[in-house]
Amino acid sequence: MHTSITGHTQLTGLLGSPVAHSISPRMHNESFKYWDLDCVYLCFDVTEQTLPQAVEGLKAIGIRGFNLTMPCKNRMVGLCDQLSPAARLMNAVNTVVNDNGHLTGHNTDGIGFVRALQDAGHEIAGKTMTLLGAGGASTAICVQAAIDGAREIHVFARSTSRFWDRMQDLAAELGRSYPCTVTLTDQADQAQLAKALEKSQLLVNGTSVGMAPHAEDSLITDKSLFHPDLIVFDAIYDPRQTRLLGLAASAGCPTCNGLYMLLYQGAEAFSLWTGKEMPVEHIRSCCFQL
Repeated sequence: MHTSITGHTQLTGLLGSPVAHSISPRMHNESFKYWDLDCVYLCFDVTEQTLPQAVEGLKAIGIRGFNLTMPCKNRMVGLCDQLSPAARLMNAVNTVVNDNGHLTGHNTDGIGFVRALQDAGHEIAGKTMTLLGAGGASTAICVQAAIDGAREIHVFARSTSRFWDRMQDLAAELGRSYPCTVTLTDQADQAQLAKALEKSQLLVNGTSVGMAPHAEDSLITDKSLFHPDLIVFDAIYDPRQTRLLGLAASAGCPTCNGLYMLLYQGAEAFSLWTGKEMPVEHIRSCCFQL
């Protein structure tokens, strides 16, 4: 088992700002140890402005691959030589594979969401989903849900959001490319939200509303909007139970938080870099305490 850096150690890492709080180094380095791989995962505090120089430098030193977090996911799109279909649709990259200077951009966030659902015993295929938000996480979830067979997706977001026009374009493209109807409605329209939830089997919060230290916030506060056949998923993992999840649980809904999504998006990135499966059960027990 490799426990130290050698002259052959392959570099992987995370680019974004801030990154000091990230669980990813522990998750990936523990996985490298599990498989006895001479690799290391480090965090680099990189902004949108410094990303191009950072990428050129990492490419020059032969980094095997890297993840991206905010605010770098969208900027990375233009720095890749090739994009996966999901990354192209999302216009965001969270994982890069470097093959001898050729950078392929992927987005594993949506895969993380779908695998987290499956882990909890739920499938997306054939489901009607209500999705809150039009930003990066929501876009990834929307795209992957359509790819994996969701029947209808009702997106609710602020019409003043800088992501509104992008989500409108995405909804149209997904409708053309997949047998999935995607609609976009202003989240202020509570009557339409209630109608969407009534016929949905899945509600997903893809926004940061409810994230610590503002755990008392929720985009939905009316408990009567929940029904027992509604699975409620919150992409937030701090706190583990947001106010949204608490309200849903009290209404008898099955609930999931975003910690599993974080785990499985990382597992997909690990596989892209190494060709091996992340030891998910081992990582769960030693890094996540799920």
